[in-house]
Amino acid sequence: MNNELLAVLEYMERERGIDRETLITAVESALMSASKKSVSPAKDIRIAIDRKTCDIRAWAKVQVVENVVAPHDQIAAPNARKLKADAKVGDFLELEVTPKNFGRIAAQAAKQAILHKIRQAEKDMVFEEYKDRPGDIVSGTVRRFERSDVIIDLGKAEGLMSSRERVPTEEYQVGDRIRAHILSVQNNPQGPEILLSRSHPDFVRKLFELEVSEIADGTVEIKGIAREAGFRSKIAVVSHDEKVDPVGACVGMRGIRVKNIVRELSGEKIDIVRWHDDIKTFVTNALAPAKLIRLSVNDETHTVHIVVEADQLSLAIGKKGQNARLTAKLTGWKIDIQKDEGDVGFDEKVARAVAKLANYEGIGADHASRLVHAGFLTLEGMLAAELSDLEAIDGFDAETAAKVRAAAEKAFELEHGKEEA
Repeated sequence: MNNELLAVLEYMERERGIDRETLITAVESALMSASKKSVSPAKDIRIAIDRKTCDIRAWAKVQVVENVVAPHDQIAAPNARKLKADAKVGDFLELEVTPKNFGRIAAQAAKQAILHKIRQAEKDMVFEEYKDRPGDIVSGTVRRFERSDVIIDLGKAEGLMSSRERVPTEEYQVGDRIRAHILSVQNNPQGPEILLSRSHPDFVRKLFELEVSEIADGTVEIKGIAREAGFRSKIAVVSHDEKVDPVGACVGMRGIRVKNIVRELSGEKIDIVRWHDDIKTFVTNALAPAKLIRLSVNDETHTVHIVVEADQLSLAIGKKGQNARLTAKLTGWKIDIQKDEGDVGFDEKVARAVAKLANYEGIGADHASRLVHAGFLTLEGMLAAELSDLEAIDGFDAETAAKVRAAAEKAFELEHGKEEA
């Protein structure tokens, strides 16, 4: 019994989880490549390992001939008949050529090849385990960093979270325990590559499926997710059971369900929106709690025009436009939010008039401000006035009034020409 080989096989089977038959086949293959030096230079060698005892035996296939020319591949007929009485010229026989020290010599020569086979078997096992799991959430430990990419130890395998799949507001340290969404599993020559993400919208989707039983059983359906990872997500939900409130189911009693998800997302805000097939209602729900005065839909441009009161504008648009941007992603429509013109104050009207005149070439901000405060709010008003009226403006003289009037005429002609065109 080859105790040394048997011990190695048992260890590999126990610690690495590799099937013994796979290991034995790998050893036989490796020994074949080493047999030319350690066994015999014969062309046709067969190596077999006893599955129970792990004893290694080698056979050489030789041809029966009258006159031996190649000693390693041929056998004389008289000698052949000693082994097999009915052997005749042209027959093939198998001769055992196992050397006494074959187990030690062959094992040393085949060591690297065996390890390679074992590593390949492990890679194949990892791929088989993960190939059908894209979309799942896995847990792992941060092992190391390769530039800005994070390598995560998943146990039997490693996952790669590239820089673009990281959440920009999160910092990771070696040894941190994190969860991630499996984007894809690729079987490369170097081994399986498991690509992970914490910034993908489907990570939020899967967290809700795991946390909210009504989503898992299909009672509540996630119709869409818009996400700016690390900052805010909007998730649209609908119930297929009139007795179940989709928003309430996702929030949970005292908010426990959504709080668990927010904690996993390192404090990222989550808006749970009631989905509706009417786009006006859907947009209204998505922009809540902002109060909208009116909405209009332009099907040609696929745009929803929204008017809000002045004190609701910042709430509807959100910080740096985030609320409107996420609503557009969630609904698939362009979102145009404007303040109610009837709600614009005097100071703002003045500022708008100054800004508009200042944009015309030859007028500028200083002259525009003086013009507006003197009552000239538009190009038409300036052109309708007498030149002396412009000269009477504080800070204007005859030359300045003439230049401003000429600039107004030129700007009016350009605008009038565009309208006619």
